[in-house]
Amino acid sequence: MATEYGQEYGLDGRPGFSGSTERRHRLPAALRAPVEGRTWRELGYVLLSLPISILLFTYAVTMVSLGAGLLVTFLGIPVLAAALAGCRGLGSLERLRARALLDLEVAGPEPLRMKKPGAMAWMGAVLKSGASWRALLYAVLHLPWAVFSFVVAVNLWVLGWALLTYPLWFWVFPMYAGQDGVQLYGDETHRVYLDNPFEITVTALVGLLLTIATPWIVRALTMVDRLLVYGLLGPSRLASRVVELESDRGVVVDTAAADLRRIERDLHDGAQARLVALAMDLGLAKEKLQEDPEAAQRMVDEAHGEVKTALQELRDLARGIHPAVLTDRGLDAALSAVSSRCTVPVQVEVDLAERPAPAIEGIAYFTVSELLQNVSKHARATWAGVEVWRTENRLMLQVVDNGVGGADVSQGSGLAGLAERLDAVDGILVVDSPAGGPTRVTAELPWRGAHVR
Repeated sequence: MATEYGQEYGLDGRPGFSGSTERRHRLPAALRAPVEGRTWRELGYVLLSLPISILLFTYAVTMVSLGAGLLVTFLGIPVLAAALAGCRGLGSLERLRARALLDLEVAGPEPLRMKKPGAMAWMGAVLKSGASWRALLYAVLHLPWAVFSFVVAVNLWVLGWALLTYPLWFWVFPMYAGQDGVQLYGDETHRVYLDNPFEITVTALVGLLLTIATPWIVRALTMVDRLLVYGLLGPSRLASRVVELESDRGVVVDTAAADLRRIERDLHDGAQARLVALAMDLGLAKEKLQEDPEAAQRMVDEAHGEVKTALQELRDLARGIHPAVLTDRGLDAALSAVSSRCTVPVQVEVDLAERPAPAIEGIAYFTVSELLQNVSKHARATWAGVEVWRTENRLMLQVVDNGVGGADVSQGSGLAGLAERLDAVDGILVVDSPAGGPTRVTAELPWRGAHVR
């Protein structure tokens, strides 16, 4: 049982253990930030942004201006298309830089769509592509931001570390500069130097505060860079939605094909085989009817039992496709029926003022049914509960059990397949299953009312 549970929920070695451990740090994040690798990578990104943005800006403005100026001739269109294509290429390099230094994964924009091959079709596709113009906009907008972030980051880093290490190098001023220390204030008659131990200590403390604060300021600056890269160099919302819908359609098609194969297998191995055997038994009984009536009677009785078994299998198969109680009486009665077949007591609460659309209702039923099967087979629970309610335009499902816990969607188990099915209809599956339990699985589906039944 423990092995099956581990296979189902993706456990690592022992029941209730997810296998994920967090690295513990002795220093708080604020103190270790100045020396973390992430901080230096972000600083490197800011430092590189200035020369790269100058290159991008110069290329974009020069090429677009040249192309716009040549639009009175035929040369303007290919020059402008080349300018936009170059911006797309430079945008790809910027995505690579963001991935390497900012750990930002941004997919490439939608590819060019050409109805036919050829140079003219390519130029038309480049000029019509929104991704090309967004890359051009990135090249223009990034320069002023790169200048600002470069100036802020460099000045804060240099000032912070200089003040922090001031006790180590303040002796340079009296020895080589002819003054007592760093001049804090001065006019014609009065000058203030940071030269006594108290002032040197305060200077170092101010430098420490600046050194601690600078990584977070740089991180805030790079957040703007992340937004620019994500918003202007990644796919548009429409393209992302199309890709998501195509993926969801594939999941729906695969799920439907798998269900059809299951139904065909169940019919072939179950009811069909029994009906074939029944036909053979009845044929034999017919032959023996005159010779041995008692034997024929026994064979007819056995065939009668086979008919009952075949009918029960057909009813179970029909219930697996779409139970009649769900169509006739709704989720409350259907979930009560499926919970009665669970191996542990199940408390069902359905709070719905109206019924959802048949498709959503069916997905909700099979989601709860599969989760209760997991409870029966793997959870080792003594109690389970099912709640269904509506929140604005979402249908909420929740299945709770007091089993051993350790359920994990990320391990490619049955829960992962269930999450994919819900995602295909814009649903969400959230699993909260700490080691030792309890397990709480929440499913969220879009609400669509039942208009026609």
